Amino acid sequence: MTTPTGPVPGAVPSGPVPSGPVPSGGSLPWAGAPATNGAGAGTVDVEGLRLPAELVTGEAVALELRPASFAGRSLAWLLDAFLYLGLLFVSATIVGGLAAGLDEAATAALFLVDVVGFLVGLPVAVETFSRGRSVGKLAAGLRVVRDDGGPIRFRQALVRGLLAVVEVFSLPFVAVISSLVSPHGKRVGDLLAGTYVVRERGGVEIPPPVAMPPHLAQWAGSADIGRIPERLALAARGFLGRAASLHPQAHTRLGTSLADQVSRYVAPTPPPGTYPEHFLAAVLAERTRRELDRLGRAQAARAARTARRDAAPVLAASSHKLVGED
Repeated sequence: MTTPTGPVPGAVPSGPVPSGPVPSGGSLPWAGAPATNGAGAGTVDVEGLRLPAELVTGEAVALELRPASFAGRSLAWLLDAFLYLGLLFVSATIVGGLAAGLDEAATAALFLVDVVGFLVGLPVAVETFSRGRSVGKLAAGLRVVRDDGGPIRFRQALVRGLLAVVEVFSLPFVAVISSLVSPHGKRVGDLLAGTYVVRERGGVEIPPPVAMPPHLAQWAGSADIGRIPERLALAARGFLGRAASLHPQAHTRLGTSLADQVSRYVAPTPPPGTYPEHFLAAVLAERTRRELDRLGRAQAARAARTARRDAAPVLAASSHKLVGED
């Protein structure tokens, strides 16, 4: 079991909710936790966050992200190809007119820049600034993500764009075979970039809210819960959703690892003998309750301001009428 460092507060800390981990430490009270020391070989680093390897390389994909089908990817590619080739045709016509008075070398250079710009530069720019959504993918309800589920950056988009010219336009059978063989439908560009295409809409199941374990409701209500990273909260939510289907050993190890991570943002520690999944459920349920309360208060404040603003002209008109009658 991972042992966090730092003092364990004996009571709920006062002051504002911290933006980072809440200091905690000592031996955490997980029931049934394996006797291990350190982070262990079963964790990987994702943007500075230690997560169980199964949740990053395998489980995380099955929990929240559904790989796009071959038909969906093909449809998106056809839409993008028609768009980019159409723009290239229009651009080439314009460039041809501008290059009428130039020599052969200058004309060839202009056409090369035009082709590279529309077949590589434009797709890379679109995927970078749209976070993995091209026009075709947007129409098909798809998006490109990193292997860890995060949005792609310029580097991934550039690798995909450069390889797409070779794969799709020069050797299309390579992209087809790679997509059919790969478990996540990856073409070679995805394999090298560490990305894959997922479905964003259509049959998306909204998970039910996490229920608060009754025996932890009082503790959770008074606990200081910091700003838990969204990726960690997502991993914990996914674990709770499929904890019953996991192998007992994997269930214990993953639950303990996630509970250790979440406990860094919570103080005080839960009662001794608490099971990891109960702790995770209590934290997530209380986190959701507090967020809903905050949103409710904000909505009520906005409604009150709107009511006062709407009532001001009526009061002013009434006062003016009373003055006129006097």
